[in-house]
Amino acid sequence: MPNLRHERVRELLKRALGEAIRREFNVSDVGLITVNDLDVAGDLKSAVVFISILGNAGQQKHGLEVLEQNRIRLQGLIAKSVVLKFTPTLKFIVDDSIVRGNRVLQILDELEKTSPSENGPAK
Repeated sequence: MPNLRHERVRELLKRALGEAIRREFNVSDVGLITVNDLDVAGDLKSAVVFISILGNAGQQKHGLEVLEQNRIRLQGLIAKSVVLKFTPTLKFIVDDSIVRGNRVLQILDELEKTSPSENGPAK
């Protein structure tokens, strides 16, 4: 179970990385990159970054490539904004949970519109 310090560091890293990505990369080139979550190892030496990229398929692919290519530079920017003994090594993973969640909501809306009311009209 993560302790309070671990959670605070995770939130600081998540916020700093999101801000660095927003400043460093042009949305028209790589799409809108958002940091959904960050999973930091117990020793704070590595972190898995769950990102989502809004844009067309080309922008999504290019966005992930750009993040991987600029990983060390992003780690340097994080090191300047969040003072830690070790700056975590970042690994980026595309998180499609938001897309899947939106699809489930869309299916539920369609089902709601097409199914007849079982209770009848309200009195």
